[in-house]
Amino acid sequence: MNLALKIDVDTLKGTREGVPNLIEILRKHNAQATFLFSLGPDRTGRAIKRIFRPGFFNKVSRTSVLEHYGLKTLLYGTLLPSPDIGRQAADIMRQVRDEGFEVGIHTWDHVTWQDGVSDADASWTESQMALACDRFTDIFGDSAKAHGAAGWQMNIHALRQTQDRGFHYSSDTRGVTPFIPVVNAEIIDCPQLPTTLPTLDELIGLEGLSPDNVHEHLLSLTDNSPPHGHVFTLHAELEGLKFAPIFERLLAGWAAQGYKLTNLYDTYCALDYKKLPYHEVIMGETAGRSGKLALQGKTYLAST
Repeated sequence: MNLALKIDVDTLKGTREGVPNLIEILRKHNAQATFLFSLGPDRTGRAIKRIFRPGFFNKVSRTSVLEHYGLKTLLYGTLLPSPDIGRQAADIMRQVRDEGFEVGIHTWDHVTWQDGVSDADASWTESQMALACDRFTDIFGDSAKAHGAAGWQMNIHALRQTQDRGFHYSSDTRGVTPFIPVVNAEIIDCPQLPTTLPTLDELIGLEGLSPDNVHEHLLSLTDNSPPHGHVFTLHAELEGLKFAPIFERLLAGWAAQGYKLTNLYDTYCALDYKKLPYHEVIMGETAGRSGKLALQGKTYLAST
């Protein structure tokens, strides 16, 4: 049974402080993971405009954004200049690779992508992807093979880019099993490895779940493994910092359940590409998160 750990790194603070902590935790528990980096400017402060989005205020109040991200990060791009994450923290990113963990692309500019990609045209989307891919190559000396979109936000142009840029796989969606994505009857030749489990920030504060017991709820969801295992998304700014004790309880629990704690690439390598089902990618809501996300929709064509 495989459980892949997908680590989204959104901010400069998450890269500098959360990532090293996560490396130490993963080593302690003999676990692998995929780190997906934000590679350009940290404009976290500009996310304040999401306060008008339905459900956003409720979400941030449950997860104490100021406590997790800090005031300085929450001012980047507004009262403070936006630091360039890839330039200021490239050494930490390379350390992740050198420690034997898989690395890939999360985004160029997290806030700009998350707030703008849903209505963006091909030119804008390709420009953002090019910036991220070029910076990844500058840092690592090789092209990226994995992509996981900021906020699970995608459009058809971005999905085409995952194919055209030769990614081995992408993890841009929420769903239940690996699949070949289809949009408007167009097949995208890049498999999706969707996040299958809710995230901590989606759960804490709902239905009596707290930092003290949320791990028990998540472990109940993984008591039985689906054929292709699970993908759990965590954040360097959360599980790498204040939520680190919760993450350690989860790692110990999953190991006790018999899971191999692995990265997305191992999950991809275990797939029989010819037998993957084709599913539509749709935009829809997920409990505990504001706005719409890219979701694994209905089956477009079953595997042969």
